[in-house]
Order: sequence, then structure tokens, then C-alpha cells
Amino acid sequence: MALAKNRRRERGVDYWPGFVDALSTLLLAIMFLLTVFVLAQFLLSREISGRDEALNRLNSQIAELTELLALEKSNSQDFEDQLANLQSSLAASENERSRLQQLLSQGTGSSDAANARIGDLTNQLNQEQQLSARAASQVELLNRQIAALRAQIAAVEQALQASEAKDASSQAQIADLGRRLNVALAQRVQELNRYRSDFFGRLREILSDRENIRIVGDRFVFQSEVLFPVGGSELDDAGHVEMDKLAAALLDLAKEIPAEINWVLRVDGHTDNSPLSGAGRYRDNWELSSARATSVVKYLISKGVPANRLVAAGFGEFQPIAPGDTPEAKSQNRRIELKLTER
Repeated sequence: MALAKNRRRERGVDYWPGFVDALSTLLLAIMFLLTVFVLAQFLLSREISGRDEALNRLNSQIAELTELLALEKSNSQDFEDQLANLQSSLAASENERSRLQQLLSQGTGSSDAANARIGDLTNQLNQEQQLSARAASQVELLNRQIAALRAQIAAVEQALQASEAKDASSQAQIADLGRRLNVALAQRVQELNRYRSDFFGRLREILSDRENIRIVGDRFVFQSEVLFPVGGSELDDAGHVEMDKLAAALLDLAKEIPAEINWVLRVDGHTDNSPLSGAGRYRDNWELSSARATSVVKYLISKGVPANRLVAAGFGEFQPIAPGDTPEAKSQNRRIELKLTER
């Protein structure tokens, strides 16, 4: 009876609710870490599709996952240390129990006290075994989580490498396309230059008897007096004759130029720097130069030259080719320029 009373008194002290609270707190912390990890995984899966910015975000997420992995490893190490401590305590309890049982069998000491001590140690041993089992399961769970984290980090690294490889391939394709485009443009320019040379050669043969028609650089230049009356913008009879020759040469050339070359004949009107009075048909040299260029274009269209192959532009007196205010310089600056170019 005395032994039973002592056991009830010993059982009245319960230390385990504190351990249960501690374990619950630990589980909540682990669940929070898992929640953080799941959220990080979701963010990673959304951000992988980008290029340079996505790569930076992936690197950031990898750093965060690495920190989580280090934290999980630290927690795993703590659980392993706790398990080792529990196992050590369990071994000590088993040794104590064996010693007391040996003392009891030899009849030394108080039998009741020894039995009470043995019962208490037995309860502690059972509880420690339960804690040890729980800690072992927690360590196993953390190990599985660490393995899952490593697998996910490996998958993210593979996706990052694939994205970098795709970006490198795209850059190579862009460089190749740029090189091919430059080659094609150079070929088109060479072809257009060849047809421009042929066109100028034909015009030189057709118009070689006129001193006031000449080639300047890549342009064929008509002095205004050849085509227009003084101060006027309508072609005179001599201008019709010269434009008929030009239209015939242009129509022959249009048949030879391939359709894929998008060429135009630009007609530029220029005047000298003598200001207009403003009382006549044109207020200034801008309007006069534009009207003369437009007159040439309209006449060529009337002779069958496609309108989409002609461009008219007026430059007034602001693009002189001869400096000075002498009559000779002004005569040279009053001109119509023809340039075969690409649209």
C-alpha cells in the first residue's frame, strides 16, 4: 500500500506538457518555413520565362533557397543533436535501472524506495523513448524536405541554363540575319549603282549636244534656262524636247531594272538667291523651285513614266553649287537635278 501511495505521489508531477508545447512550436515553425518555400517556388515558376530580368530574379531565388537549405540543415543538425542527447539520457536511465534492479535482487537498500525509483525510471524511459521516436521522425522528414529542396534547386538551375542557351542561340541568329541583310543591301546598292551608271550613260549620249546639261556627282543637272522661261514653271518647247528624251531613256531603263529594286527618280528644283517680289504667281523661291520640279514630274508621267517611280522636291536657293552673286554663279544655281536612287 505504501508503495502504491508513493507511486501516485510521484505521478502527480507531469513535465511533458512543456515538451509538447515546445514540439508544437517547432512544428509551426517548420510549417511556416514550408509555406515560405512553397511561395518561393510559385514565384520562381512565374519568373523563369523572362530573359535578362528573369535571370536576375532566378539568381535571387536560388540565393533564398540556398539560405533556406542552410537553415533546414541547421535545424536537422539540431534535431540530430537532441536525438543524441535523448539516446544518451536513455542509456543512462537504463544503466540506473539495471543498477537498482541489481541492488534490489541483492537485498541491499530499501525495497520500497528501490521499487518506486524503478517505476519512476521506467516511466521516464518510456517517455524518452517516445521523444526519441518523434525526434527521429522529425529528422527523417527534414531530410526528405532537404532532398526536395535540392531537387528543386537543380531544376531551377537547369531552367536557367536552358534560358541562357536559348538567349545565346537567338543572339547568334540575329547576328547572322544582320550579316545576311547587310550583304543583300550591298548587292542592291551595287545593282542600283550599275543601273544608275547605265542611265547616266544613255542620257550623256542623248543630250551630249547641250553645254548647259552636265553630270555633277551622282546627279544629272539641267540649267533652268534649258527647260523653263525666266521666272516661269511651265516647260517651254525646248524643255518638252529634252524631257521627251529623258522619258524615253527612263522607260527603257525601267524595263531592265528588276522589280525587287525599289527605285525612284528624284527631281530636285533649285533657284538662285535673287528674291522674288511676291507680287507674281510665286511668293518666294521655295514655291518656284517646287513648282518647276512638279512640272517636270507631271510631264514625265504624261509620257508614260510610272508615277510611283518619281519624286519632286523644291530646295529654293538654299543648296547652291556655285558660290557668289555673279551672273555665272546664279546661272549655275538655277537648275533641275535628276538623281536615280532607292526609295
